Amino acid sequence: MTTYTGSCHCGQVAFEVEGTIDGALSCNCSMCSRKGALLWFVPRASLRLTTPEDAAATYLFNRHIIRHRFCPTCGIHPYGEGVDPKGNAMAAVNLRCVEGLDLEAIPVRHFDGRSL
Repeated sequence: MTTYTGSCHCGQVAFEVEGTIDGALSCNCSMCSRKGALLWFVPRASLRLTTPEDAAATYLFNRHIIRHRFCPTCGIHPYGEGVDPKGNAMAAVNLRCVEGLDLEAIPVRHFDGRSL
């Protein structure tokens, strides 16, 4: 496993995340299509904030299941929080906020979130 670092644009929300990036998800729901995120899902315990928890604001919409976390200063969405179908705490890391990645080398799966 590798430890990656990432942040919002201004650095007010920063994190480390451990895992193996084997793919990304591109969702076309009303939120994801607007922010353009490429999501990598990891257990929430694999994501460690290196800035205070309250540095990130939270946006909830629709069924209020996913906590969309964003920087209130620069507006970037570095990650989200939710649970998987089995009830395990998960994080959806925006790979566009992770440092040093070759995003073109990561396979992307498209998800029709608009239909949910």
